[in-house]
Amino acid sequence: MKIDGTPFRSVWLDERDQWSVRIIDQTKLPWAIDMPRLTSVREVAHAIRTMQVRGAPLIGAVAAYGLALALREDCSTEAMERDAAMLAATRPTAVNLAWALERMLTVLRNTRAADRVQAAYREAGAIADEDAAQNEVLGTHGLPLIAEIAARKRAAPVNVLTHCNAGWLATVDWGTALAPIYKAHDAGIGVHVWVDETRPRNQGAALTAFELGRHGVPHTVISDNAGGHLMQHGQVDLCIVGADRVTRTGDAANKIGTYLKALAAHDNGVPFWVALPSSTIDWSIEDGVRDIPIEERAGAEVTTVTGRALDGTVANVRVVPTGSPAANPAFDVTPRRLVTGLITERGRCDASPEGLLGLFPERAP
Repeated sequence: MKIDGTPFRSVWLDERDQWSVRIIDQTKLPWAIDMPRLTSVREVAHAIRTMQVRGAPLIGAVAAYGLALALREDCSTEAMERDAAMLAATRPTAVNLAWALERMLTVLRNTRAADRVQAAYREAGAIADEDAAQNEVLGTHGLPLIAEIAARKRAAPVNVLTHCNAGWLATVDWGTALAPIYKAHDAGIGVHVWVDETRPRNQGAALTAFELGRHGVPHTVISDNAGGHLMQHGQVDLCIVGADRVTRTGDAANKIGTYLKALAAHDNGVPFWVALPSSTIDWSIEDGVRDIPIEERAGAEVTTVTGRALDGTVANVRVVPTGSPAANPAFDVTPRRLVTGLITERGRCDASPEGLLGLFPERAP
């Protein structure tokens, strides 16, 4: 995807040395575009834990490169298993992290120690390339949902509501929920995006608004509580969100607040779609509300906000009284009964066991 006309991915190998890893530091956006160079597995773990990189598909790809960096220091089996476990523990909810590391280990356990570094970079690169390709195809499968509404509305733009950031910053490229939107925009279809601010970290206001704006997609940032009102008044044609983990039955975990948007959409007859690559499906889990682990993050993310002051400086500001505690569940689970359907790289399906197995028959028990 593009920032002011220049194509970018969200993770890549440094062009000069071809072994260190470059990322876009998402904690600095939208105030600054910083592209730090990661040179060790510890730096990669820190980047994932502190959300310099975030988004389920992206942290899987970055962790894969992190394991390659680890093997440059020590390619023994003991060190490899230890470092993979350390990376896996950085974030608990997104299944792509464990998926990518297990894929790496499957290859590396069957590779001689002397050949592991080369094999690790090759497999990490494949994971990144596949994610970009899958999400572009996912966008193609989601495009008709927007095009059909556009045909009914004629000249009026299609209003899509999304939550959190599920664009190219959350993946290696293209994004999940935003991929159909980019496809529509690039095809000349009139589309306008309602961007939830997504408290407490404001990833919609900071990240989704940033990438949509830099790509030229019309959008409006709204408070998290405004979506239901807009749906009641016919100002939302379609909801598309991403996911951090989807069960084999179609329950979807996504950024906190997604469940409330699904409830409002259901009450107002607004289609609610979840977009995800197949690496986000956890085939071992049936009941998302009961079995998906929900990350609890620091209360400081709720009690403070980061913004640009009138003098141009970027500052953290406390927004609750001193001494008031805060709880910070980072995700919630939307039950499949509230999901119109799933958009994957293999097509669209019902949010159900039958729907998923129709696209992924090899997963049948």
